[in-house]
Amino acid sequence: MRGIEGGEGLHKITDLDVVMLFDPWEYLGPKRRRMLERGWAGLFQRDLLKELPVDRIAPRFHPNFGRPTKELHTMLGVLVLQQMLDQTDAETVETLAYDVRWHYALNLPGETDAEKYVSERTVRNYRRMLIELELDGVLFEGLTAKLAKVFKVPVSKQRLDSTHIVSNMRRLSRIGLFVAVITRFLKNLKRQHVECYGVIPAEVLERYLTKKGKGCFGQPKPSRTQETLQGTAEDLLLLVEMFKNDEAVTRMASYRMMQRLLSEQCEVKGEDEDGRVEVKPPKGIRSDSLQNPSDPDATYDGHKGQGYQVQLVETYREEEQEEAHRPDLITYVEVEGAHLHDGQALAPALNNLEERELKPNSMLGDTSYGSDDNVQYAARHGVELIAPAQGGGAEERLGLEDFEIEETSGEIISCPIGEKPVVVRRSFSEKLNTYICIALFDVDACMSCDEMGRCPKRMGVDTAEVRYDEKQLRLARRRRFEKTEEFREKYRWRAGLEATNARYKSLMGAGRLRVRSLPSVRYAAKLKALGMNILRCGRVRAAILGLEGSLQQFRRLWTTLSCRVAWQLATWTPA
Repeated sequence: MRGIEGGEGLHKITDLDVVMLFDPWEYLGPKRRRMLERGWAGLFQRDLLKELPVDRIAPRFHPNFGRPTKELHTMLGVLVLQQMLDQTDAETVETLAYDVRWHYALNLPGETDAEKYVSERTVRNYRRMLIELELDGVLFEGLTAKLAKVFKVPVSKQRLDSTHIVSNMRRLSRIGLFVAVITRFLKNLKRQHVECYGVIPAEVLERYLTKKGKGCFGQPKPSRTQETLQGTAEDLLLLVEMFKNDEAVTRMASYRMMQRLLSEQCEVKGEDEDGRVEVKPPKGIRSDSLQNPSDPDATYDGHKGQGYQVQLVETYREEEQEEAHRPDLITYVEVEGAHLHDGQALAPALNNLEERELKPNSMLGDTSYGSDDNVQYAARHGVELIAPAQGGGAEERLGLEDFEIEETSGEIISCPIGEKPVVVRRSFSEKLNTYICIALFDVDACMSCDEMGRCPKRMGVDTAEVRYDEKQLRLARRRRFEKTEEFREKYRWRAGLEATNARYKSLMGAGRLRVRSLPSVRYAAKLKALGMNILRCGRVRAAILGLEGSLQQFRRLWTTLSCRVAWQLATWTPA
C-alpha cells in the first residue's frame, strides 16, 4: 500500500489473478449475465482490465504517508470508459455509482461507497496525472495490441487519413483576439502586481475592463474594422513597451502571450510615437500563429479553420475475400497542429507501427500522402504505399505517362501518337544526383502533329526534346497505373476511413472536445480512439458469442431429437 506524494493517500492494487471461491455476479441471473458477458463490459473485464498500466502510475504515490486512494485498476478503467462513452465528470461519477455495465467491466461486485463512488475532483486529479505521465499513449497502444491479439486482427492492410478537431475554445476574429489577450493581461496584472497596474493609462483600462468600453469592439462597421484593429495593436505595443524592463511582469504567461501576438500579427516600424506599429495583412500571418489565448497550442488551417488535426491509421478487410468476424482496429493516433501538411505524417506513423510490430504490407492514403518521397520511404520499410501521385498536369494536356516507355531502362520508345525518337540519351547529373534521360524527336514530324498544343515536348531548331529524371519517371509510371482497373480496385477501400472519421467525431465526441491545450487534446483523442476499438470488438464479440449460443441450442435440440428417435426405434415392434 502506498500514498500519493503530497499527502493524497495509500493506494490499492487488486490482484486480478485471484480465483474467487464463489461467483460474485451470480445475483444478476443468467440472462442479464449473458448480456453483459457478450458486450463490451465482458470484453473489458476478461481481456483489458489486467492490461491497465497501474505500475506506471504507482511511483506517483508515497510509500508510507497519505490517505487510502481508490483501487488503481478502477480509476484507470474509469478514465478509459469516460472517453469511450463521451461523458462529463459529473456523468462519470453517476454512471460508476449506478451502472451495472461499468461494475461488471471494472469487476466491482460489492456495494460499498469505497468501490463504486469517486468524486469529480478525484477524476480530475487522476486525469491530470495520466496527462503528465503521457499514459494516454501507453493505454492506447497496450490495449489495442491486446485486442489485436485476442481477435487475431490482420494488420497487413491499413489505411491512413487525417481529420480536423476543435478544442473547447471560442472562435475569435482578429479584433477579438487582440482584445482577449490584452484583457487577460490586465486582469492578471491587477491580481498579481497592483503597483504596476496603477501606472496604466485610465483610458486603456476603461476600454478593456469596462462593459461600456468593450462595446466599441463589438461588431464594428466594416468601414471601421481596420481602424479598430489598428487601435488595439497600438494598445498592445504600448503595454509591451511599458513593462519590457520589469522582470516580474515579463515572467507572466499573459505578458509573453502579448509579446507573441505582437511579433506574429504586427510589424513594429520604428521608434517614432506615431505609426510605430502596423498590423500585418492576413496573408502575411503564419498559420501556426496564436489563434486563441485560451488555447495557445491551436493553429490554423486555411481550409478547415482553427484547431488541431488527428492522424488515424486503421486496419481494413476486403470483405469479399476475408472473414467477417474480424474487427477493424485503429492502430495509430497522433494529434498535431492543424497547419501541418498530411505528407509529413506518414514516416512517424510507419515508424510507430514498425516498433509495435503492427507494420502493414500495404498502406492506403489520399493524394496528400502520395509524394514520391513518401512512396520511396515506405518502400524502404517494406510497405507499399497506394496513393494518387501529387502534382498531376491538367487533363487536357499530355504528360510523360502518355508516352510508351521501356520498363527496364526507362527510355522512351514512342510518343502518344506512335512517333519514335531520333535518339535517346541517358546520363548521370552530379549536380542533381540523379539520372537524366533526353529523348529527341524530329521537329518536322512534331510541327505537323495534331497534338502539338497538348504535347510536353520543347521545340528546338532541328529536334523536339523531352527531358525527365528518375523522379519524374516514377511519377509517370504511377499515374499510368492509376488509370488501370487494378489500382481502382485497391484504392476504393480507402474511402472506408471517411466513415471512421465521421463516427470518431460524432459518436465518440472528438469533433469538439471538452478540453484545451495540446497535452489534454492528445489525451482525449487517443482514449476516444481506444474506446472506439473497444466498442467495435464488443460488437464482434457479441456476434460471435450469439452465434455460438445458437449453435449450442441447435446441438442440444438435435441431441434431444436424436435420442427420442433412437428410443422409438428401439422400442418399436412390428404389428
